[in-house]
Amino acid sequence: MYKNLIRGLALAAAMLPPATPAGAQGAPLKAAFVYVSPIGEAGWTYQHEQGRLEMQKALGARVQSTVVESVAEGPDAERVMRDLARQGHKLIFATSFGYLEPALRVAAEFPELRIEHAGGYKTAPNLNTYNARHYEGRWLAGLLAGKASRSGVVGYVAGFPVPEVIQGINAFTLGLRAANPKAQVRVLWVNTWFDPPKEREAAAALLQQGADLLTYHSASPAVAQAAEEKGAKLIAYHSDMARFAPTAQLAAVTHHWGGYYTTVAQRVLDGRWKPQPVWGGMKDGFVRLSALSPALPQDVREFVESRRRDLMAGKAHPFAGRIADQQGRVRQEAGTMSDAQIATMDWFVEGVIGSLPRQ
Repeated sequence: MYKNLIRGLALAAAMLPPATPAGAQGAPLKAAFVYVSPIGEAGWTYQHEQGRLEMQKALGARVQSTVVESVAEGPDAERVMRDLARQGHKLIFATSFGYLEPALRVAAEFPELRIEHAGGYKTAPNLNTYNARHYEGRWLAGLLAGKASRSGVVGYVAGFPVPEVIQGINAFTLGLRAANPKAQVRVLWVNTWFDPPKEREAAAALLQQGADLLTYHSASPAVAQAAEEKGAKLIAYHSDMARFAPTAQLAAVTHHWGGYYTTVAQRVLDGRWKPQPVWGGMKDGFVRLSALSPALPQDVREFVESRRRDLMAGKAHPFAGRIADQQGRVRQEAGTMSDAQIATMDWFVEGVIGSLPRQ
């Protein structure tokens, strides 16, 4: 998958229509953001919206941006993107994994349109993909969780079994067990990105299974609220969830898209846009371990910070060294996993309790 993506870059760039500065005639660039859930007060979509607002502030009147919320993956997404193209939008940010195939069809129909798809693995002459190495923040969060959990059992509410989610679970588990070799991560799938009742129900089930710390890959504050209500600890995801879990939250792995969105829009305005997949990490500002609780012991804070510095300097990597899977099979004896291996990850590391649904 990853190799095919890279091989397609040269062909895609060669086929791209001649660049025309979007603002050449004085009209603003019309840019649209398609969101899979409501913007709300926190979560995946909320962070993308903060990125849009940052882009709008940076570029001012040169960009006219709009949003469409709660667009289901599949036919609805294709219809919405096609309508936006017909309305004169020249740039669309499709911000959910399941938007990829609809976006490819719309891109083929409107060659002057530029589409940026979050988390995808296919490009086209006028469709690019972008993502963050969220697993870097997850690894640091796992190190922190290993120091903080007394039971050694962490509950993980997971959306869908796509590589990005699996990477996060595995990196978190590797960090957890680096701090506490006997700890385990229990995973429950909710098969949705946004369903507060289902997320809350899964969180409650994990607490009943002995977890004293929760984390998640879903889009609402439900897991954070469950942790707060039940007296558990929390590693938040997407956004700082302290407003929902002021006592429970130890830290948050947060997403930051504003700089990237500003750069992309400026390139379209200048006629310099091209399909060049981006996979940015902590050093690029895409992901951070944020909002560390002031209640954390100083030695724990210093431990996590030292590992963060190592990661940023290239001295540490979440998927380095000997790595075994759930069945005890050694997947890597030494060294560091390649991007291609990480991008196609479809197995759990040792220490994860749970199974991978086959789609």
